[in-house]
Amino acid sequence: MTHEEHHAAKTLGIGKAIAVLTSGGDAQGMNAAVRAVVRVGIFTGARVFFVHEGYQGLVDGGDHIKEATWESVSMMLQLGGTVIGSARCKDFREREGRLRAAYNLVKRGITNLCVIGGDGSLTGADTFRSEWSDLLSDLQKAGKITDEEATKSSYLNIVGLVGSIDNDFCGTDMTIGTDSALHRIMEIVDAITTTAQSHQRTFVLEVMGRHCGYLALVTSLSCGADWVFIPECPPDDDWEEHLCRRLSETRTRGSRLNIIIVAEGAIDKNGKPITSEDIKNLVVKRLGYDTRVTVLGHVQRGGTPSAFDRILGSRMGVEAVMALLEGTPDTPACVVSLSGNQAVRLPLMECVQVTKDVTKAMDEKKFDEALKLRGRSFMNNWEVYKLLAHVRPPVSKSGSHTVAVMNVGAPAAGMNAAVRSTVRIGLIQGNRVLVVHDGFEGLAKGQIEEAGWSYVGGWTGQGGSKLGTKRTLPKKSFEQISANITKFNIQGLVIIGGFEANVEHLVQKMKTTVKRGLVLRNEKCNENYTTDFIFNLYSEEGKGIFDSRKNVLGHMQQGGSPTPFDRNFATKMGAKAMNWMSGKIKESYRNGRIFANTPDSGCVLGMRKRALVFQPVAELKDQTDFEHRIPKEQWWLKLRPILKILAKYEIDLDTSDHAHLEHITRKRSGEAAV
Repeated sequence: MTHEEHHAAKTLGIGKAIAVLTSGGDAQGMNAAVRAVVRVGIFTGARVFFVHEGYQGLVDGGDHIKEATWESVSMMLQLGGTVIGSARCKDFREREGRLRAAYNLVKRGITNLCVIGGDGSLTGADTFRSEWSDLLSDLQKAGKITDEEATKSSYLNIVGLVGSIDNDFCGTDMTIGTDSALHRIMEIVDAITTTAQSHQRTFVLEVMGRHCGYLALVTSLSCGADWVFIPECPPDDDWEEHLCRRLSETRTRGSRLNIIIVAEGAIDKNGKPITSEDIKNLVVKRLGYDTRVTVLGHVQRGGTPSAFDRILGSRMGVEAVMALLEGTPDTPACVVSLSGNQAVRLPLMECVQVTKDVTKAMDEKKFDEALKLRGRSFMNNWEVYKLLAHVRPPVSKSGSHTVAVMNVGAPAAGMNAAVRSTVRIGLIQGNRVLVVHDGFEGLAKGQIEEAGWSYVGGWTGQGGSKLGTKRTLPKKSFEQISANITKFNIQGLVIIGGFEANVEHLVQKMKTTVKRGLVLRNEKCNENYTTDFIFNLYSEEGKGIFDSRKNVLGHMQQGGSPTPFDRNFATKMGAKAMNWMSGKIKESYRNGRIFANTPDSGCVLGMRKRALVFQPVAELKDQTDFEHRIPKEQWWLKLRPILKILAKYEIDLDTSDHAHLEHITRKRSGEAAV
């Protein structure tokens, strides 16, 4: 990237003004987005204004619209909700209200608006934009603004960021707040699961989602629920019998706990609501099980945002500023969204239209269409859920293939969820599934046993590796490993695991109204600049200005139970891996033997940019730094400049990888979302 382009980012906003508002229901991570918009806006030379209390503040003007400073967004990253306030606003729905809002913006020279909210809030913003020139001419005629002011503010740029815990907006894989809401739900599910050791119980959990079943669906995948009710996929007419049969079957297999997840908008095929109380009464009446109902309600909106939502909000905020400052009168209002691990820009009204189409399809009881419109990611979740929850494992394994599953490398939260879905999908396909304990060492020593359906029961939420994992590489014991592969007739092997700062800056920061600094050090970043060295350096140089403390996280980072994202991602990766494995074995099977001699007979499954891809191990050699056990190109390093800008370093912003406007229709059909 050239110096000129670098310099352009720093001057892109000179002479421009941006207003940022949050509207509709609050969602964790909104503050991260506001903070990023303010700081990147200021970095580009623009003036940035807060609008307090959403559209109401835009209409009321006065003190509700305040200029933001660098320090005014300090200490808000970790706060839940939205610090600048959000309000439902009737006034803005009327033209008179929008006229007052336009007046307030023109008077301050603001022609760029960043709206963080749900689809209703974003639709309102688009209406405002399309009326803008008419509103200005009305204000001119009434003598409220001068001709010069009207010319200076001749068009309005609008960029939307979707903040909604329901993940109900079409066009983005994740909306701000969804991951945090899942964290809250999973904390409760995990707390409930621990009581199952003491009592045999059935729990019915009602989660938010009046029109969208995303939270309920991902929760059910993340906790291995027995059943989920969501508005997009009403159950078959005889669901009562099916549900009761399923619950009694899992009890017979030794499960002490049944979990049923219900979205608040759950309905049957005729559009009649299915409530958590209905389900409880059914289970008590038919099966006599001790059944409890928990309605989570607003607890799902509460608490601090998850790491994912903080990063998501920050990345979207950065992209929003770029989209606003690059906007022209011909650019459509866009929404910044996430596809895989990449930020993309999509026309706002296309996304709103598809979101409305979902509601229409559901009203017309065209549920298959509604499911398709929700996008690939949602459909993948639903397919995996159906496989794992509703298919009876086959009893006979005659003529089946043998697949082994093992963990290697350091333990990581989510490994057990991947093992569970790999084992169960393998069984569903009629394979014999073996599990290997303690990685390659266990494979060499023959620590191998057959796994049935209930072997992996309840593994989804467990931290670490239940099979045991070691960093030992297979090199030393190839002969024993080879002998055991032959002895146990292993035809496919699924391996789940890993690869085997400036003091002056801080002093300047402390002299402003920001009263803390945080330095994160990777354990292997430098052998001389140890944690103690950095601590002593800051303690000495910061005397009289700040105190220093140190904390080494160590193995705590590998501990604890997996996050909702890790559980869900691991479950889907396990299912995908086993489907691939079964296909490959069939392809390579001749006369009772497996001929695995093509490069793609050994693949790594992982996310690359926007898709889950199987890559031959042979190809990966060129892309790997073996000495440090890392990829040569790491996508997340692109987040570093963002981190430094948001922490007020003197740095250039690399905009070489910024998003271009795409179209949602092409996006929906043309990509393998996860």
